[in-house]
Amino acid sequence: MVVNDRAQARQSWLQQVLGDGVIIHPLAGDASFRCYFRIQRGEHSYVLMDAPPQHEDVRPFLAVRAWFERSGLRVSTLRAENQTLGFLLLEDFGDVSWASFRAAGGEMKVLFDDALRQLHLLQASEPGMELPRFDVARMRRECDLYLDWYLPKEVGKVPHHVERDSFHDALSESLEKLAALPRVPVHLDYHSRNLMLPNSHTPLGQIDYQDAVMGPPTYDLASLLYDCYQDYPEDERKYWSRSFFEGLPEQLSAAFDGFEGWHHCLRLTALQRHIKAIGIFARLAYRDGKTQFLDEIPLTRKHLMEEMSALNISVNDLPLLFVEPV
Repeated sequence: MVVNDRAQARQSWLQQVLGDGVIIHPLAGDASFRCYFRIQRGEHSYVLMDAPPQHEDVRPFLAVRAWFERSGLRVSTLRAENQTLGFLLLEDFGDVSWASFRAAGGEMKVLFDDALRQLHLLQASEPGMELPRFDVARMRRECDLYLDWYLPKEVGKVPHHVERDSFHDALSESLEKLAALPRVPVHLDYHSRNLMLPNSHTPLGQIDYQDAVMGPPTYDLASLLYDCYQDYPEDERKYWSRSFFEGLPEQLSAAFDGFEGWHHCLRLTALQRHIKAIGIFARLAYRDGKTQFLDEIPLTRKHLMEEMSALNISVNDLPLLFVEPV
């Protein structure tokens, strides 16, 4: 279906669902083929998710949305759906995200309190479906994005097979340690651009959760505290890390050597996520033409350097992570 046909399909479906007088405004997309539109009809406002079926399947999103909702998490209400066409009409959370709230100087304690509360609910929930496992093989594939996209495209370096093998060997112990942790439900993109303030208030509304997995209890908190798009002081991160750890059930907290063991694993998780994110940003830019994501690499590299310093990883251990962009 070409672009004009897709636009006509959107218009026709919305007219069927809402009637005449619909006004469509494009919204920012995400790191996928999905795009979003604000739909206004009179005083009512909605968000349309447009997921072209040749590229995207809305069924995982719908399944996870239903699971999150019954678990007490704040997700957008589903107003209408057409799975064949790839259209979902959802509650409009508005434009105030965690990121924009912080940029405007908002008080962050209430947001952190609610984010950690909902994260505990998520980890205690029963998905009711088989979720992918966040295992060593997956983590390694994600780290390979750094080798396959960032280094060749941004740095101009194509790692040879010996360098790739050394890279994998150096990361193996860390990845195996993360894979050995207890498994809980994981949002996978629990960060400042995917947490919204409906009507400018908590509870935070969650979006972009369709890729949920079973993974380590450190993952979503690492996504939040070591966010690619935010820069928090480390003492602030440790405060919220400790707060979350102290709220864990004993069967999870017992897997760590106290808070310091927990926080060490949190930073290992952040390390793996930053390596992946840099590779994804480069792939989005050079494969998908979303060059704006190149602007996210410098801060993510800064965080990566901080993780390696905190974890005592030197240039001799992982030289490919220290290569400077051109």
